[in-house]
Amino acid sequence: MDFADWFLTQDERDNPATRLGAWTTGNLVRPLIHGATYFAELKTCLDSVRAHDLVLFADWRGDPDERLADGGPQISDALSGVAARGALVNGLIWRSHLDALRFSAEENRHLGEKIEAAGGQAVLDTRVRPGGAHHQKFVVIRRRGDPDHDVTFVGGVDLCHSRRDDAAHHGDPQAAPMPDVYGDSPPWHDVQVAIHGPAVAEVETVFRERWEDPAPETRQPFRRLRDHLERMDDVPALPPPGPAPGPAGTHAVQLLRTYPYRRRPYPFAPRGERSVARAYQKVLRRARSLVYLEDQYLWSTEVIEPFAEALEREEELRMIIVVPRHPDQDGWLAGPASLIGRSEALRRLKQAGGDRVAVYDLENHAGTPVYVHAKVCVVDDVWASVGSDNVNLRSWTYDSELSCAVVDEEPDPRPPAGGRRFARELRLTLAAEHLDRDPDDVDDLCDPKAAFEALAESARRLDAWHRDGRRGPRPPGRLRPHPAPELGRVRKLLAMPLYRVAVDPDGRPSDMRRSRRF
Repeated sequence: MDFADWFLTQDERDNPATRLGAWTTGNLVRPLIHGATYFAELKTCLDSVRAHDLVLFADWRGDPDERLADGGPQISDALSGVAARGALVNGLIWRSHLDALRFSAEENRHLGEKIEAAGGQAVLDTRVRPGGAHHQKFVVIRRRGDPDHDVTFVGGVDLCHSRRDDAAHHGDPQAAPMPDVYGDSPPWHDVQVAIHGPAVAEVETVFRERWEDPAPETRQPFRRLRDHLERMDDVPALPPPGPAPGPAGTHAVQLLRTYPYRRRPYPFAPRGERSVARAYQKVLRRARSLVYLEDQYLWSTEVIEPFAEALEREEELRMIIVVPRHPDQDGWLAGPASLIGRSEALRRLKQAGGDRVAVYDLENHAGTPVYVHAKVCVVDDVWASVGSDNVNLRSWTYDSELSCAVVDEEPDPRPPAGGRRFARELRLTLAAEHLDRDPDDVDDLCDPKAAFEALAESARRLDAWHRDGRRGPRPPGRLRPHPAPELGRVRKLLAMPLYRVAVDPDGRPSDMRRSRRF
């Protein structure tokens, strides 16, 4: 395996200022499907943290009262307890937009306040371009004197409400605001990975680069005064990094990021970084048989174009896409625009691939739509990515993002040849859940064409059962063909001058769409 065929080289990352290496080998990466799975493992790891260990985390949203398990603890108590035991706890939490806009400014602040009160350090970080966000979601746990037991968690799961769902998809009892179609406890599909091995030190470097940025965490004077009065404006130096953990498995890991260009540049990315976008562009040029994608948005024809070009180039290439049925919790503002953006993106993919492109959404066994928040891509069962970035323009150019790309040194022994164990098993695990299959009964899905047809047949059966008034036993499976959006009302709304000026299909002010160079 020549990893340079699938990963970006250091030159291709195009950010010589970063301390990150090109990639690391000898890692063990485990997918944690569902927030409940991740939270349970995070709780176990935090319970074992002792004095002088190091806990670092970055988050887009943090709800201090979110429980890691049914009986607790709350996330704020878990992190505060670690700090009270003498461990170093440092957090980078996006300052966020106002709660009145259905964001989480106060929740994020309260989480930081509780950590600070217990002796930890939390920064409410708004060092982004106007209208942007820090969207990275990761936790690093380093054991003093015992690096081989270090672990990091990277992916799409925030430490907040609605995320603690499991395979049954009854939802998190602590729900975030969502459209009514998702019910009182919105079902939530998400993915995180746990990493052991040398890549742990690389994720720590991602945190350290942001933490050591000398720019003030906010440039707004009233916010700075409040931070000072509440003693949340101190950013003490981190201890020197310990040695990287030793080899733990057969997985090569490349960390991929997005940072925007700023007038006051990031020291670690003075021209920004577009390695998420660059990695997709590189790997899609190699795609031959199957692209499997789970994504929250799937907006932007600019971002879709590398996928479309691959479909046009390779006549046998198929693409399976899983997206939410309805817009997200911000749908009141960006939802109509997102329908336009997704419609245009899907039209381009269908134009390129025709019947070789299949688009689905999910529902639980009660028929309630499942909100797809996962950000997963598997290409040819070789390259797999799990992270915070969505397939849309702002994730590829504007917000901060962190993803973990994995190529396994170990081949998968099942035909067809060429697949690697990690990527194939990740795809099959997700397919087993969506088809209501036993995870051990998936060998027939190794073949891309067979997998494509199996998902299509399952979705057709379930859709027919719904059209027939749900008579008789519900067929197995959770996939539904994703409907084409009804765009008449949406286009009328977008034609309103105020709305057209305020919002674009990527959900940020339209006059800020200036940083498109990947």
